Amino acid sequence: MTQQSVAAPQPVPTSDKLDAAVLKVAGVVVLGALMSILDVTVVSVALPTFQSEFDASYARVAWTMTGYTLALATVIPLSGWAADRFGTKRLYMMALALFTIGSGLCATADTIGELITYRVLQGLGGGMLMPIGMAIMTRAAGPNRIGRLMAVLGIPMLLGPIGGPILGGWLIDVASWHWIFLINLPIGIVALVYAQLALPKDSPQPSESFDFLGMLMLSPGLALFLYGVSTLPEAGTFADAEVWGPMLVGAALVVAFVRYSFKPRHPLLDLRLFRNRRLTIAALTMFVFIIAFMGAGLLFPSYFLQVRGESTLHAGLLMAPQGIGAMVTMPIAGMLADKVPVGRTVPFALLLILAGFFTFTQLDADTSYVLLCGSLFVMGLGMGGTMMPIMTSALKTLTGHEVARGSTLVNILQQIGGSVGAAVMSVILTNELNGSRQIPGLTDENGNPVTEAGLAIAAQQRPELAQQLPDPSLIERGLDFAANSFATTFWVAFALVAATFIPAAFLPRRRERSHLLDDQPGDQPGDQPGDQPKIPVIVH
Repeated sequence: MTQQSVAAPQPVPTSDKLDAAVLKVAGVVVLGALMSILDVTVVSVALPTFQSEFDASYARVAWTMTGYTLALATVIPLSGWAADRFGTKRLYMMALALFTIGSGLCATADTIGELITYRVLQGLGGGMLMPIGMAIMTRAAGPNRIGRLMAVLGIPMLLGPIGGPILGGWLIDVASWHWIFLINLPIGIVALVYAQLALPKDSPQPSESFDFLGMLMLSPGLALFLYGVSTLPEAGTFADAEVWGPMLVGAALVVAFVRYSFKPRHPLLDLRLFRNRRLTIAALTMFVFIIAFMGAGLLFPSYFLQVRGESTLHAGLLMAPQGIGAMVTMPIAGMLADKVPVGRTVPFALLLILAGFFTFTQLDADTSYVLLCGSLFVMGLGMGGTMMPIMTSALKTLTGHEVARGSTLVNILQQIGGSVGAAVMSVILTNELNGSRQIPGLTDENGNPVTEAGLAIAAQQRPELAQQLPDPSLIERGLDFAANSFATTFWVAFALVAATFIPAAFLPRRRERSHLLDDQPGDQPGDQPGDQPKIPVIVH
C-alpha cells in the first residue's frame, strides 16, 4: 500500500473538540457514507422481492450483495495510490459519481444478471466512499480526536441499520423495488455539490511508485477467493468445482503476494506492519467478530420475513432496536476510546452482544417480539461499544506514516470476514432447511421435491397455498422446523462471538499515548532534514 501524504498547510489541530471547520467536512463524509451504507441495508430486505421478481433462488439473488463486496475488495488495495495520485477530494467526488450512476443503472435492470453487474459498478464507487472519507476527516481533525472522529463516522453506521430496512420495506411496499436505487440519485447529486463547495482543494503529490505486480496478484486473488466462498451457499458443498476452483486459484495468488510483499520497498500491502503486536491483536479481534456478527446479521430480517411472514416494512421496523441500541453507546464509546484503554471496555460490550445473541439460539415459530426486539437492542448496545474502539486502538498504535497501510490491512480483513461469515451462515441455514421432511408426490416447477419447511415459508408470503393443503398441520410443522434451523445457525454465530473473547483478552489494558505524531522529518526513507511535515491520509 502506498503511503499517502500531503504537505501540511497549517499546524495539526490539537483541541479535543471537533470545531465547525471539521464538522463542515464531516457533513460531506457522513452524507456519502450514509448513502453507501443505507444501500447495503436496503438491499438486504429486498432479497425476497428479487427472488419473486426475477424468479431466482435466494443464493442467486444474494449475489446482489456479494457482487458489491467483491468490487469493494478489488478497489481497497488501489485506494491509497489513487488518493495519492489524484487527490482525496477528486477521488471522493469520482466515487460519489460512480456510485450514483451505478444506482441509476440498477433501477433499469431487467434480469438478475444485469442487476448483479450494475451492483458491481455501484460497489466500485461505494467501496471507496468510507476509506477516502476517513482520509479527509483524519486530515481535518488531527491525531488527538480520533475517538470522537470515529463516533462521528459512526453516525451512518447507526442510521443504516435503523433507516435502511425501514426505508427499503416502505419503498417496496408503496412503490416498487426500483425506488431503493432511484432514491440515491437526488442524494448523490446533492452530495457532489456539497463536496465541491465544502472540501478543501487538494494538491496531489505522488511520492512512491505504484506496485503493479502486487496489484496483479492481490486484487484478482482476493476477488477469486471471495467469489469461491460466496458461491458456496448455492453449490452447497466445497466439492463443487465452482467453489474450490476459484478459491484455490485466489488463495494461490494471495500466498504468492504474501511471499512477494516483503521484497519491494513500497509494496501494495505492507504485511510487515503485523510485527506491531497491538495492530495484529486488534485486527484479529475485528476479524473474528465480523465473521460472527455480520454473517448472522443478514439472517435476522430473513427470519422475520420467512418464518413470521412479515412484510418488508415490518421486518425493517423490527430491526430498528439494534440501531437504536448502537446509537446510545457509540458516542460514549468514542469519547472513552480517547481516555480509557479499549481492553477495559470492549469485553463488556462483547458480553452484551453475547447476551442478546442467546435469545436467537432459542427461536421458535412464535417467539415474543418484545423479547426479540429487546435482545436486538442489547446487541446494538454491545455493537456500538465494539467496532469503533477496536479500530481506534489499532490506529493509535501506529506512527503517522504507517496509518494508511495499517488501516488498509484491517479493512481488507473486515471484507474477507464479512464475506466468509455470510457464506458460512447461509450454507448452515440452507443445509438445515434441506433436512426438512419431503412431501410425497409434490415437486416444484423444476421437478425438485418440496419440503415441509420450504412449503411453509412459501405459504407465509402466499397464504393461498395453505388453503389448498389437505393437512393444515403441515404448515405448522414446517414453520417449527424452519425456526429451529435459524436457531441452530445462530448457535454457530453465538460460539464465534464467544471466541472473540480470546483475542480481545490481549487488547491493551493500559493507557498509551497516540503515536501518530511520532514522525519527524527525516524519519522516513527519502525524507530530508528540513522537509515539510506530512499529515497522514488514512485509507480504511
